[in-house]
Amino acid sequence: MEYVEPVVAIANCLRTPVCKYLQYHRKLNDYARNFKTIRDELNCKMEDIELQLKAELLRPLGKIPKKGVENWLKAVNEMIREAQVVENKVSNGRYLCRACNGKLVDEKTREMKGFLDKAPNASEGLAMDGPSAGLPLPTSELVGEEAVRNEIWACLMQEEVSKIGVWGMGGVGKTTIMKHIHNDLLKQQRFERVIWVTISKEFNVMKVQDDIAGALKLKEDWPREGDKLRRAAILSEMLKNAGKRVLILDDVWDKVSLEEVGIPEPSGSNGCKLVLTTRSEHVCKYMGCKVIKVKPLSEEEALILFLNKVGPNIVQSPTIMPTLKLVVKECAGLPLTIVVVAGTMKGEDNPLIWKNALGELKERIGKVEGVEAEVIERLKFSFDHLKDEKVKYCFLHCALYPEDFEIEKDELIECWIEEGFIDDMGTRQEMKGKGHVILKKLEDNCLLENVSSGKMKMHDAVRDMALSITRMNPRYMIQAGLQLEELPEKEQWSPDIEKVSLMYNSISEISIHVLPTKCQLLTTLLLQHNPIKKISISFFTNMPCLCVLNLSFTKIESLPNSISELKNLTTLLLRGCVELRDLPCLAMLQELKKLDLFATKIEEVPEGMDMLINLRYLDLRVRTLKEIPAGLLPKLVHLQHLGFYESNEKTSLKAEEMEPLKKLECLTGHFKDISEFNKFISSMQQSKKNLIKYSLHVGSSLLHAAGDKRVTIGGVQNWEGELIMHPIEIQELHIIECDYLMNLVDDNSFFKNAIDLRVCRIWWCEEIECLVPLSSFASSSAHPFQSLEVLELSELPKLSALIMNDEGIGSAKTSTLAPSTTFSHRKKICVGRCSSMKTLLPHWLLPNLQNLEEIRVIECDEIVEILGAATSEVEEKGSDALIKFHFPKLRELRLSNLPNLKSICSKSGVMVCDSLEFIDVYKCDKLKRIPPFVPLVGNGQPFAYAPPSLTIRSWKEWWESLEWDDHPNFKNVLRFDPFGG
Repeated sequence: MEYVEPVVAIANCLRTPVCKYLQYHRKLNDYARNFKTIRDELNCKMEDIELQLKAELLRPLGKIPKKGVENWLKAVNEMIREAQVVENKVSNGRYLCRACNGKLVDEKTREMKGFLDKAPNASEGLAMDGPSAGLPLPTSELVGEEAVRNEIWACLMQEEVSKIGVWGMGGVGKTTIMKHIHNDLLKQQRFERVIWVTISKEFNVMKVQDDIAGALKLKEDWPREGDKLRRAAILSEMLKNAGKRVLILDDVWDKVSLEEVGIPEPSGSNGCKLVLTTRSEHVCKYMGCKVIKVKPLSEEEALILFLNKVGPNIVQSPTIMPTLKLVVKECAGLPLTIVVVAGTMKGEDNPLIWKNALGELKERIGKVEGVEAEVIERLKFSFDHLKDEKVKYCFLHCALYPEDFEIEKDELIECWIEEGFIDDMGTRQEMKGKGHVILKKLEDNCLLENVSSGKMKMHDAVRDMALSITRMNPRYMIQAGLQLEELPEKEQWSPDIEKVSLMYNSISEISIHVLPTKCQLLTTLLLQHNPIKKISISFFTNMPCLCVLNLSFTKIESLPNSISELKNLTTLLLRGCVELRDLPCLAMLQELKKLDLFATKIEEVPEGMDMLINLRYLDLRVRTLKEIPAGLLPKLVHLQHLGFYESNEKTSLKAEEMEPLKKLECLTGHFKDISEFNKFISSMQQSKKNLIKYSLHVGSSLLHAAGDKRVTIGGVQNWEGELIMHPIEIQELHIIECDYLMNLVDDNSFFKNAIDLRVCRIWWCEEIECLVPLSSFASSSAHPFQSLEVLELSELPKLSALIMNDEGIGSAKTSTLAPSTTFSHRKKICVGRCSSMKTLLPHWLLPNLQNLEEIRVIECDEIVEILGAATSEVEEKGSDALIKFHFPKLRELRLSNLPNLKSICSKSGVMVCDSLEFIDVYKCDKLKRIPPFVPLVGNGQPFAYAPPSLTIRSWKEWWESLEWDDHPNFKNVLRFDPFGG
């Protein structure tokens, strides 16, 4: 076997002339020196351009890199990465491979030289004006408020008004109104920049500076830490150069020193505006603002908003309507309380319950004095109507996060599981499902708001309500995100305290001296995202009931031995503690259910781990871990979630050790070979148990991409006699450096049943000739790749077709037998360095690709055409007839380094793809024709039409060399953007 690689390499070089072959062999060292010189020059040039680009972006803000510059930088980054791969290969090469390595080095040197020659010219400018002043914000429905909205808008349009203060009680709609105005300003484009920053009750200068810098897209040059004054000076200079801008400061509780932050004073002369929203009229006046009050909705507007939220069935009930109107009146015209109360009463069709709700609201409001207190009591009405006590606890847990914090849904549900708010069910997946039901309940009641697909947050007034509930009971202490540099004073730690949240502060040391003698009832201590380096030795001694301890993303190097005394601890979270190198003995923590050590620096599995028989969740994805002790995993029979990284052979999983883990649902791990992998999968199938989420690696592979159901197979050199078995619902497959693989799907492969596969990546497989032999379709009712969305193929020198049979790639038999579902879901195809492929997509496969959005073809030396037309079709319609290639969703076509590419499609072909945005062409010198287009609707003539959003990008020389004889007017309707500006 050790001689196979050099023999194959020599065979690949036989096409090289003998004199050149000998030159490559003898002068490899010279080629290597030249290679390194050119690589270093290219690297320096890239760094120079990046520095020049930064300087250009810093001058007038709102500029972005030119597309050509951005493309060049991306391509060079990739080229430098590839050069490193070549250097590694050459340094590890055998003597017999010298000639082939010399050829490889020479070719890569020429490519790098080409990039050097085409480097962007800084004298012509590297940046251009940005396309927009900012991104629109998500908004909720706006009912009424027309008058105040118009007043704010009028002030923004007046030169003499520079600062505007929008004030009103909590929940009256100030933020919602300003979000709509923010988005309207973006559409109008009168201002060059519109910046939104949320201030919150605990004013943090550094955070405000960071948020403004982020909005201005200041990255590498912005000092993340350091002197506030220096940061303010930098920010002030940047804002002065930003042109006319509107800066919106939302939720201001007290006066803000613009000078301290680094915000230049807005004025008529600079055309800049400052808008702040606040609950205090005094703040508006103090800061010299034009004062605009947001008043509650009128009774009619309030009723419209309530009816919109409560649902159509209630609206149509004549017996409920009189009571409903009185309930709306008790909401006092505040949009927040209206939507919260309406969410609580949604779907309730019993008149008696409506009357009871009305009485309850009146009683609540009558008990308190002050506008803010009344708002809180109205919101508490919704909280009290949550029927399940555990759902109430789930809601109150959200208040443990800082104000205006966007909470990851998955993280929140994990917290609820850790706290025991979700009952222990048959599987962890069922518990997560229950968590999503609770999230939906809280969202429907408007107690949480959805800010993105994966995040939730609390309205500040709703959080005030939640905090008021926790204050009535001294068992909570919440001081999250308050810039604390040390633990709260001893007086604040009441003996009966249960939950403490000090997350997202600046605490660097934890001492026992501030605590009461005993925190007898403390169950939850949240200290994540603090720069904690040291914890007092006896800190945990007097916390007998502690269940949840979160020290994630701290700078702790070791834990005190007193942690071993926490016999009731169920959750220990140390994720992201990159300085943590060892833990004390954990043998006494036998109630522990969750241990997260992801991305720590521990080298040994903690002592006593084998005693943690109640563990459900163990994350040991640690690069520094030396081994998994034999006999450990079989003792952890309750594990549902398990994660390991491959750091060496001793951290590989063994099937016999995994077999007892009957409850496993989520697994990240590495198997040293296919045999071990097969044994594990066989045991899973025999126990009729399928993993719900997994990332499994087989062989030697350094690839660790994201994905929920993923298998990576790397460096497997002999597949003969092996069945590649896997969970049938696999969604992502990576195959790397498996040289003996000739195709992915055949009669002896279980991959033919991978009907749920979404992503497939195959790299560096020397012998693979096709993905699917046609015979596999005839022998299987399940069609592989019918769900595939992303296909990436790279460094496959023998790959000539995606689907192939003995009679040829484009035979009639192929088109007849290949099912219509094959590749029908595909959105992206990327092919690189597949030197035997001549046609990317044959004609008979094209009808299956109606969902295709992106095509990338890179460095495929033999490819002649991208889209193949059937000879029979050309003959049937005649050479002058139009052959239409339909791609209704195609957005990008990127072609790079294709020396023999002559056409995108046949000369008689036209493209039908109105969604096309980019055609990128780089070093495709034989490509002399852009195919004409016809619109999706109608039979328009191709020579005068182009997709409305299409931009063609390439070098100017290539564009000028194109031929337009057939359609002379076509060039005039195309938009061309040359590389390098």
